[in-house]
Amino acid sequence: MKSRLRSFKYAFRGIGTLLVTQMNARIHLIALIFVIAVGLLVNLNPGEWALIALAVGMVLSAEAMNSALEFLADHTAPEWHDSVQKAKDLAAGSVLLAAAGALAVGLLVFIPHF
Repeated sequence: MKSRLRSFKYAFRGIGTLLVTQMNARIHLIALIFVIAVGLLVNLNPGEWALIALAVGMVLSAEAMNSALEFLADHTAPEWHDSVQKAKDLAAGSVLLAAAGALAVGLLVFIPHF
């Protein structure tokens, strides 16, 4: 049981590292606060909240994985390498794709309320 609790400690430490070190993660967090505020104003239903939660989770997870890959790549290959750059670009692209998907979900959920 202690090892399970310790794994949560490490996970929360990782989330803290994400928010402290990554400006884009903080931007996503500000967007999340805005989305929650607007969602409360327009009285989203549980299904709409579920879609928003999935979209937010997708973006923040992609951002965390991108950051993890960048930390690891910068540590293991401090010199420039084409393959490392491609991996970092792909990870960044995954965040962009997740954000585009979240934007589509947001538009589909919010536009009918306006």
